Amino acid sequence: MFDTKIAIVLRDDLAPWQELNVTAFLTSGIIAQHPAVIGEAYRDAAGHVYNPMSIQPIVVLAADRETLRAVHRRTLEREVTTSAYIEEMFATGHDAANREVFAKFAPDDAKLVGLALRAEKKIVDKITKGAKMHP
Repeated sequence: MFDTKIAIVLRDDLAPWQELNVTAFLTSGIIAQHPAVIGEAYRDAAGHVYNPMSIQPIVVLAADRETLRAVHRRTLEREVTTSAYIEEMFATGHDAANREVFAKFAPDDAKLVGLALRAEKKIVDKITKGAKMHP
């Protein structure tokens, strides 16, 4: 049905609240990069209007630190733009602080906790190789 795939890869040692927080932030980055992914508003039988959501499924995967680093490296090699979240962002309180702390790290020393990407299915599958479906 879709020729693209959206995948979120979370480090497998996060607390549940961190997994949810990171997933929400990473998803917002994918939506910002690909606004056409958002469909029409939802309406219930009583006529109430609800926010539109993604028209495309989102796969959530888990990986250990090294596999997540490999996924990150593959996104850079293939020049696939991602949403990325690092450990230090858990201690910040707003977007400007997130960007400030993120800018302090290069890919080799970033303590990644999650990545999200959208690309052709085959490319996403190759990039995320080694990550498993999130439990």
